[in-house]
Amino acid sequence: MHAEYLDIVDCSDRITGQKLRSEIHALGLRHRAVHILVFNDLGQLFLQKRSLKKDLNKGLWDTSAAGHVDAGEDYDSCAPRELAEELGVAAPLEALFKLEPTIALGMEFIQVYRCRHNGPFQMAADEIDEGNWFELAEIDQRVQENDVRLTETFRIIWNNYRGN
Repeated sequence: MHAEYLDIVDCSDRITGQKLRSEIHALGLRHRAVHILVFNDLGQLFLQKRSLKKDLNKGLWDTSAAGHVDAGEDYDSCAPRELAEELGVAAPLEALFKLEPTIALGMEFIQVYRCRHNGPFQMAADEIDEGNWFELAEIDQRVQENDVRLTETFRIIWNNYRGN
């Protein structure tokens, strides 16, 4: 894995320095991430099953695409990059809301976006083991039941998205 530098941010999301991703996670420092919800024309949501090669949340279902905001990058440039890297597509993105960092969210400020795309996707093999379209009612039920096959971050994002 390459050396991935991320910005460290304060409680107001202002940059205070940079460190390696591994150090930031080990020390529990605040940093930035984006998550993208991709909907199709049928109103379904695409979820990715995280690769078993990942260091966190291996094999769990997560948002359509997500990633860390690199050092020197901003949310709005990171989101289309992640969409292209993970799913191999481009689409107009709409910023929805930003979550404050908590331990449950890995101390990440998370900017959440949505877009519309029907696929097909070119999923990044080192990031994603599989992907599928889900009906929103099924996702609602799985999140309500605290399905452990979903990442905790996705459950938090979904509850915020649905206004719960």
